[in-house]
Amino acid sequence: MLDWLGSALAGAVEPPARIAQQVVAAMGQSHESTVFGAGRSAAASAALANGVASHILELDDVHKGSTLHAAAPIIPAALATAEREHRDGRAFLLAVALGYDAGFRIGEAVNPSHYRFWHPTGTAATFGAAVAAGSLLGLDDRAMLDALGTAGTQAAGLWEFNADGAMSKHLHPGKAAFNGILAADLAQRGFTGATRILEGDRGFFRATSAAFDPSRVTDQLGVHWKIGENCFKLHSCCGHTHTAIDAALDYRDQAGWRGDEATSQLARIEVATYASGYEIVKEANPRTPYQAKFSLAYCVAAALLEGRVGLEQFTPDRFSDGGVVDPATRALLDRIEIAVAPDLSARYPAEWGTRITFTRRDGEIRALAAAFPRGNPENPVTTEMLEDKLRALVAPRLGVAAAEQAIRAVTEVDGCRDMAGAFADLAPTGHLASP
Repeated sequence: MLDWLGSALAGAVEPPARIAQQVVAAMGQSHESTVFGAGRSAAASAALANGVASHILELDDVHKGSTLHAAAPIIPAALATAEREHRDGRAFLLAVALGYDAGFRIGEAVNPSHYRFWHPTGTAATFGAAVAAGSLLGLDDRAMLDALGTAGTQAAGLWEFNADGAMSKHLHPGKAAFNGILAADLAQRGFTGATRILEGDRGFFRATSAAFDPSRVTDQLGVHWKIGENCFKLHSCCGHTHTAIDAALDYRDQAGWRGDEATSQLARIEVATYASGYEIVKEANPRTPYQAKFSLAYCVAAALLEGRVGLEQFTPDRFSDGGVVDPATRALLDRIEIAVAPDLSARYPAEWGTRITFTRRDGEIRALAAAFPRGNPENPVTTEMLEDKLRALVAPRLGVAAAEQAIRAVTEVDGCRDMAGAFADLAPTGHLASP
């Protein structure tokens, strides 16, 4: 919750979120649920707007096995439904945990082949959002089955947006949240859905995966809770770049560099990664901030030159139609070689590994390797680090008081009697800026 809320509040003031808020406002007035940055609306509409906002800054959580960003679609669906139904904080938290479990399990069942064309945050997460909403509605077994069937027939999200740096990626979690609530609401009223939406002859598994494993859905179901496998992001870019970023930051620290010394000191940087990730982050010379977030080479270069890969590394002034503007960064990009390593590919998605070999101009060679980025359960962060992350995102946009209020709101959720008021004060209407 803490990690999600920072991304949701900070993302709510970004242009794609403002567009979504304006569209939601045009759908009609309602006071059911909170829309961060824009007042209130009907539950499904609020989930749509908050889902879009949550995924814009590329700092929301991720799960290795399913490659699913769960918070952005599932928490907005749970929050909007809990507010509308006046459920308490414990029911809300249970719904979130159930939604994560469903989304992760179904995502694991179709991965990694699913990931070639489909964005799991738009596809598998639709099931998770439906389960979260259905839990809060108290759906029985049959109704939940109907909700899942209706969710599955709506599950969508294609990677083609990456070719243009389009805003579609932000839409995927918003639409998954919207569709999840829609599916649960329909099921509550007796609307039927496909009973074999996953495993059927024309179901989700066969339609979206070249090699699916249905056993992943039920393995230790109800015994092992998948939310415990959740991973937190510390860099404002695609998760497939994070292990390499951490290695580059470590090398910079070991070298004692404080400025852009990497350009003058390094002759060559060889980065080995896994095939599925490479297909997403292979852009060598990004022309827009969004392309840069999906450029492994740019993210490694930024880490080496600036010692961080935050929001300020992706401002529009850094890029042009000819690619990266800064001469030092461009010079370093020319020395970065990205290659797919079969052994790393074989261990994906259980591991998101990298190997980087740094060759200096004086001939010194140093290799670093890691299987998991910081923020994974295998390489964890603290609650205090996540609080600082929220402050860094929210305070510059909404003020220090809002950031501290957001942290308090999360810590008090467990004892909240009515979720309708839990985050209402964090949704200042203000003036909807023109996109």
